[in-house]
Amino acid sequence: MGCSSCSSGKDGQPKGCKNNGTCGTDGCNKLTVFDWLSNMSLPSGAVPFSCVEIRFKNGRKDFFKNPENLSLSIGDIVATEASPGHDVGIISLTGELVKIQMKKKKVEVDSEEVKKVYRKASQKDIDIWQKSRDKEEAMKVRAREIAIRLELQMKISDIEFQGDGSKATFYYTAEERVDFRQLIKEFAHEFSTRIEMRQVGFRQEAARLGGIGSCGRELCCSTWLTDFRSVNTSAARYQQLSLNPQKLAGQCGKLKCCLNYELDAYIDALNSFPKTETKLQTEKGTAVCQKIDIFKGVLWYAYEGEWMNWHKISAEDANEIIAANNNNEKIASLEEFASEFLEDTKTDFENVVGQDSLTRFDQPKRNKRRKNRNRRKNTTKKPTEKQTTASNKPKAGNSENKNRNKPSNQRNKKRRPSNRNNDKA
Repeated sequence: MGCSSCSSGKDGQPKGCKNNGTCGTDGCNKLTVFDWLSNMSLPSGAVPFSCVEIRFKNGRKDFFKNPENLSLSIGDIVATEASPGHDVGIISLTGELVKIQMKKKKVEVDSEEVKKVYRKASQKDIDIWQKSRDKEEAMKVRAREIAIRLELQMKISDIEFQGDGSKATFYYTAEERVDFRQLIKEFAHEFSTRIEMRQVGFRQEAARLGGIGSCGRELCCSTWLTDFRSVNTSAARYQQLSLNPQKLAGQCGKLKCCLNYELDAYIDALNSFPKTETKLQTEKGTAVCQKIDIFKGVLWYAYEGEWMNWHKISAEDANEIIAANNNNEKIASLEEFASEFLEDTKTDFENVVGQDSLTRFDQPKRNKRRKNRNRRKNTTKKPTEKQTTASNKPKAGNSENKNRNKPSNQRNKKRRPSNRNNDKA
C-alpha cells in the first residue's frame, strides 16, 4: 500500500505526490490493481481498449467508455457522465487489464451501465469538486443530528458529493426498513441540494471507511477482499477457538472474514482425528476425551472419576483403540500409549545469573549505602559504659571555673548597692 513517491526524504519528511489524500500513481489507494502491462507496447495493428476504470471516493469504482479516444493515463482527473450533470473522478486503470476486470465482474462493453468520459477536468471543475468535498464532514455531523432528532434507527456512515455539487449521496446502515421520507425533506431544506439515500451492509460500510484490524494490519475488505462470504460460528469451533463474540467480531460487528481463510486446512486435518464424543473402553475404566491439539496430532483422555489425571496419546493410537473396541476388545490401560509422550524434565540449561526471570524487575532494589550509613549513625550515638559512668560523677572545680569565667560587670553590679548605702550614711 505504498508507491515510490511516498518514501521519506533526507530530513525524514515524507515526500508524497502532493495530491492531498489521493495517490497520483494509484499505488496507495483501496482495491488497487497493479498494471503489469504498462511497460509493454501493443502489437502492430492492435487498437487499444476503449474503456477505462475510474475511481471515486472511498474505493468506489466504475467502468466508462472513451468515445473521443482521449490520451488517458493512470492518475488523470476526468469529468464523466452522470445523472444529472457530470461527475469527477481519477483514472485507476487503462488498457487491456480493464477488459479482464470487466470480464471478471461480468460487465459488458455495450451495456447501458457503462457511461461516457466527457473530457479531462479543467481547473474550474477541480475547484468545484474540492469545495463540495470539503462540505461533506460538516454535513455528515448535521445529518446525524437530524436523524437522531427524528428517532430513526439508522446510522449515516458517509456522504459523497457529485463532482459538480448538484447531488449528495447519503450512505447509511440499518437493521430494519426505515421510513425516511420526512428525513429527505429536512435534508433538502437544510443542505439545499438533491438528496439520494443508499443503504449498504455493515461489511460494505467497513470496506468504505477502512480501518485497522485486531491483527494490526489494514482491513482486508478495504484493501483486497471483494467477495463477502458468509461466516458461521462452526468455523471457530473447527479451529478450536473460544466462542467469545468480542474476539471473533470485526469492526463491522459481524464475524471476521479471516475465519474462513484456513478453515479447509483444519477440516482436512480433523479427518484423521476420532470424534470427541466416542469413549475409549479399557480394563482400567472408560476414558473420555478432554482436549485435542490439531497441530501436534495429540488427544488428552481422562478416566471417569479421575478427571484430574489426563493421559496424552496420539490420534493414530486413539483410532487403534477405537477399532479394538469395535471388535469387543479392551486394552489394559491408556498408560501404555501415554508413556511415549512422557516429557523429560531434565534441563540442559540452568539460569545461574537470573537475568531471564520475568519477575526480576517487580521488586525494587534496596540501597546498601543507606544501610551502612544507618549502622554508622547508630554506633556513634550509643555511648560506652565508661563514658556513662564518667558523666555521672560530679566534676570538682566546676563552680570555681564558672565564677572565674563570669564577666567583671556582673561582679560590679552586686557591689554597687553597698556603696550607695555608705554614701547615704
